[in-house]
Amino acid sequence: MNMSESWDIKKIQEILPQRYPFLFIDKVLEVNEIQRKVICLKNVTANDYFFEGHFPKNPVMPGAIIIEALAQASIVVFAVLKPEVADTHPDYYLGKVEAKFKKPVKVGDQLILEVYGEKILDRAGSVKALAKVSGEVVAEARISFGVKIKKKNN
Repeated sequence: MNMSESWDIKKIQEILPQRYPFLFIDKVLEVNEIQRKVICLKNVTANDYFFEGHFPKNPVMPGAIIIEALAQASIVVFAVLKPEVADTHPDYYLGKVEAKFKKPVKVGDQLILEVYGEKILDRAGSVKALAKVSGEVVAEARISFGVKIKKKNN
């Protein structure tokens, strides 16, 4: 995969197990194997289901959803760095998350998800993840996750 490669929703769905309304990546903007990095996009719209109750008069994207979007981008970076494992469609398990939230994410924002693979093994990984709006960091996290390869039924 080269640095200028971007992925549409069809290719994203080949990698991620999540589906609407829990799929929080609209496009992969950049894949960089050398830097062990991906940059993804989530368009934040009034139609996102979580805004109905969070908060109706001042809609703010929940921190847990931002972390989930970063975790999904982490799966993308894993797939880039370990395609032979990702191609088996394993189960991914969120491990430890250390996060800081700096600014609210609101309707109309484009959430840019930058994820750097720090340690990527066949069965686990840890990443540094940044969520940005208009070039400004709105959240940052270190995320650890496990990968369980499914047994084949014979």
